[in-house]
Amino acid sequence: MSATVPALSSQPVRPSGKKRVSLPKAAVLVLLSVLFVTQLYPLLWLFIYSFKTNEEILSGSFFSLPASPQWINYVNAVESGHYFKYLLNSLIVTSVTMLIVLLFSSLVAFAIARFKWRYGQAVLLLFLVGMMIPMQATLLPLMILFKTMGILNTHLSLILPYVAFQTPISVFILSSFMKSVPMELEESAVVDGAGVFRIFRSITLPISVPPMMTVCILSFINIWNEYIMAATFISSEKLKTLPFGVNSFVSQYSVNYGAIGAFLVLGALPVILIYFLLADKITKGMVAGAVKG
Repeated sequence: MSATVPALSSQPVRPSGKKRVSLPKAAVLVLLSVLFVTQLYPLLWLFIYSFKTNEEILSGSFFSLPASPQWINYVNAVESGHYFKYLLNSLIVTSVTMLIVLLFSSLVAFAIARFKWRYGQAVLLLFLVGMMIPMQATLLPLMILFKTMGILNTHLSLILPYVAFQTPISVFILSSFMKSVPMELEESAVVDGAGVFRIFRSITLPISVPPMMTVCILSFINIWNEYIMAATFISSEKLKTLPFGVNSFVSQYSVNYGAIGAFLVLGALPVILIYFLLADKITKGMVAGAVKG
């Protein structure tokens, strides 16, 4: 009785514990790594910069660590830079602007997405055209207008143009999402006797929370870092917003670069914290209206 010998496979046996990464996946990982480094490095460099002395900064050693961390830079940023006063002004202007933008843009987006009227698309196109107007082109006309109205050098002179420039993109985001919401949700409410404002308040607004969070974050970042209009329309020291704190460390004969770095870190900290806390909501809001349900 002869024993049969099993045939050996000619294909090489790959180790089961190792996984080969495909070329497209490797390219994506490399690209994401480059983007991560290029986005993270400026923040890390600014953080290190804020702990250096003027001599270390002017020496040109950008990648070197400070010999001794200069915590006095942060003390100067808070005291000499009037950080908390400018922070309060920025919070007031930003908060009021965001509330007005959310209310106005949500009402306009609801009207465009749900009402069947002749000029709905024309109104949307008008708001989209507003996104193309450069802010610098409106400085002189707005200054003359605000001076005539008597609101120049007030927080209102910042809030009004901020609302005007943030509303178009907000209407575009919210209307795109509301068009993707099934009409059946609102039709059942109409059958139960709900009016337009009841539907808007009880159905549309709760569903639109993700894109509204995106609108809040985009408006917050744009307003928080805005300098040109604030420098043009505000001259009173007690009404200036946070970006003006940098000017406190620049004199005719000297510049405190370390304190400037510390002030920039403190100024960017609220934006960074809010972004990381609400990053998932921003992503959901940006893709909420991409696919119709």
